[in-house]
Amino acid sequence: MADISIIIPTLNEEVGIITFLTKLQPLRSQCELIVVDAGSHDDTAKIAEPFVDDVISTGKGRAIQMNVGAAMASAPIVLFLHADTYLPDGAVEKIQQAIDNGYNWGRFDITLFGQHKMLVIVAWLMNKRSRWTGIATGDQAIFVKKDIFEQVGGYADIALMEDIDLSAKLKGDSKPYCSQSKVASSGRRWLDFGVFKTISLMWWLRLRYYFGADPAKLEQLYRKGLFWKV
Repeated sequence: MADISIIIPTLNEEVGIITFLTKLQPLRSQCELIVVDAGSHDDTAKIAEPFVDDVISTGKGRAIQMNVGAAMASAPIVLFLHADTYLPDGAVEKIQQAIDNGYNWGRFDITLFGQHKMLVIVAWLMNKRSRWTGIATGDQAIFVKKDIFEQVGGYADIALMEDIDLSAKLKGDSKPYCSQSKVASSGRRWLDFGVFKTISLMWWLRLRYYFGADPAKLEQLYRKGLFWKV
């Protein structure tokens, strides 16, 4: 049995998926790779098949994808990995060491790649915020013991902030392991609408979520880069 099941939610990741999955191939002796595709319109699922242990099709929604992937996982530890996020060297060993040392879950620090100098600052702020709050974001590669994930009810079936919700539930169980080793993730979501606007937008959406706003409505704003519905 694999030590860790890596759950990879995808949607139209045809460009870049081979490079991403190729990087994971050295881990296949230790890890089960599961791609959960939410009905891509391109050839993401077909391209991924030779590189992974299983490709599963689901409805849209990252929370749905990751819950389905975790349910299919055979390993005692699940790692949720975005298709534009690359693990650092020795990631599997660091996760296993964290679990052996009594942690039930954790995440990695992050660095962002892209053509904007501010991405370094964004990543620094993300890491500081995560250490201060104990809350992880999905692009920080959250890992958790499968039985604990099931115990807290997995990801909430919400359109946005599912990683915040999961972190809060897991934090109620135990504190996270915060690895200083850094995953490298694409800064594309900050570049799409502009770095400064996206930083402000994300903080605003998080604040509204904290005060009870509907995640489905927040997701619509997030996708369109809007602060208010127009």
